[in-house]
Amino acid sequence: MLLESTLAQRCGSVCELCGSSESLEGFAVGPNSDGSAERSVVLCAKCRAEIEGSGELDVTHWRCLNESIWSTVPAVQVTAWRMLKRLTGETWAQDLLETVYLDEETLQWAQSGVTAPAEDDDKPVATVDSNGNVLQTGDSVTLIKDLVVKGGGFTAKRGTLVKNIQLTSNPKHVEGKVNGTVIVLVAAYLKKAN
Repeated sequence: MLLESTLAQRCGSVCELCGSSESLEGFAVGPNSDGSAERSVVLCAKCRAEIEGSGELDVTHWRCLNESIWSTVPAVQVTAWRMLKRLTGETWAQDLLETVYLDEETLQWAQSGVTAPAEDDDKPVATVDSNGNVLQTGDSVTLIKDLVVKGGGFTAKRGTLVKNIQLTSNPKHVEGKVNGTVIVLVAAYLKKAN
């Protein structure tokens, strides 16, 4: 009972990831969880199901990590960091991961719970547009938002057609010519042209 009361006091009777107050339960954060409050978090049923993989991943729900990753509780930081790693296909999640700071011990704990990709996963990652369409060298794309071209002195306007793109070593970027200048474009801001 001491663990439950310690966790309830710490979390204020809400899920430590999303803030929900329904169906709360303690969750041991492994590996090597010793059953202590320091190695546990309080989760709602939805967060728990998705973390354990028994629920379908609801990307919108996990926007709550924008706040919970900044918790002062290491177990909450670790759990939030691991979920952000699972969501790296989402631009907002990757941006958040790049800005967050975990002390060395907490980062090692977080990384120790992330399974390494299988060797089959060494395949190159496809470059996809904002709709998930695979982009290839030579494709034409349309910008879906205005993009300020740093150093170019102009703004590439939404709706601009960019022909004959080139893939880069980074699957999130492509190169294309806009206003006679070759620039790097973020694939997430592009739509494949028919």
